[in-house]
Amino acid sequence: MDRANLVIIGGGVVGCAIAMEAAGRHDDVFLLEGLPRLGLGASTRNSGVIHAGLYYPPGSLKARHCVAGNRRTYQFCSAHGVPHRRTGKLVVAAGEEEEEALAGLQRNAEANGVEGLRWLDAAGVRAREPHIRGSAGLEVPSSGIVSSEDLVKACARIAAERGANLLTHARVTRLEAGPGGVRVTSEAGEIEARCLVNAAGLFADEVAALLGNGEARGRYRIYPVRGEYCEVARAKSHLVHALVYPLPHQHGLSLGVHLTKTLWGTVLVGPTARYIADKNDYERDREPVEHFARGARQLLPEITAADLTLAYTGIRAKLSAPGAGPADFIVERDAAVPAAIHLAGIDSPGLTSALSLAEHVATLVDETLG
Repeated sequence: MDRANLVIIGGGVVGCAIAMEAAGRHDDVFLLEGLPRLGLGASTRNSGVIHAGLYYPPGSLKARHCVAGNRRTYQFCSAHGVPHRRTGKLVVAAGEEEEEALAGLQRNAEANGVEGLRWLDAAGVRAREPHIRGSAGLEVPSSGIVSSEDLVKACARIAAERGANLLTHARVTRLEAGPGGVRVTSEAGEIEARCLVNAAGLFADEVAALLGNGEARGRYRIYPVRGEYCEVARAKSHLVHALVYPLPHQHGLSLGVHLTKTLWGTVLVGPTARYIADKNDYERDREPVEHFARGARQLLPEITAADLTLAYTGIRAKLSAPGAGPADFIVERDAAVPAAIHLAGIDSPGLTSALSLAEHVATLVDETLG
């Protein structure tokens, strides 16, 4: 049986970032991913936005890791050749009745340490985004976009260069806690781990339950929320210059259907947000393009359904049940098995936060391994 200092379950951007950070501190680091390739889940099925930290309650893990992760993501991408662009973002108030909420969002962002924010009146909105309709806007210069697939690959490549063992087709089927750590059984074999990190994303609750803690599934229960995208016809892509967002939905399920100018010059509309029963249900009952057109026209009146085609989908790992308010990230030790560390509910801004989360988790690993 292989023995390891650390086993990480989950090969998304967060798992790969943890492997990269931990392999720089410890030897015998293993990462197990059940799918055929790293980053096939939510890590690459998103808008690719580098968030600034506007939306999250001050002092929360989401606020802390988003703001720190924003800086680190730009630094890392520049250092390692990951395609990215600091585009800035515009959050738009649709009318005077929304301007008070937009001002509240600005105050929240400033409390989180987001810098460079600028209030725009209607003329300022038109100057920045001539085709966007809004009575006021909040300009966020630290937002941007990144090739999420290349970010995953860069983290994985550096982890491997530092000696980490990255295994795909390695779905975990059994966990057994013992005095020396956790025995991990996967499709790739068995490993005795002194420390275990659960970064399994949508399946973090199921991995936690394998440890036999009866409360684990409830505490870490994941509610899958599917987000769908449309792509704007190339002939209309000039209508959007960068990132344009509405005010976020009050229920906290999503940031609203927004407009993303990608690194490749295309424009995405989305994502939607809908609770689903099946964590693997990416395609059943897709939203019609008319739904996207209605949402997009709130910001961009010139868009019609004929300008849109259905694009990809992603599934968020939400900790909030339908009707509940937004939840923070969970990063903590298992109550019954201190050698195990769980990350749960790593939805947006998980991509932005990955490098900061990796340092947080690596510190907990250090404490375990001594």
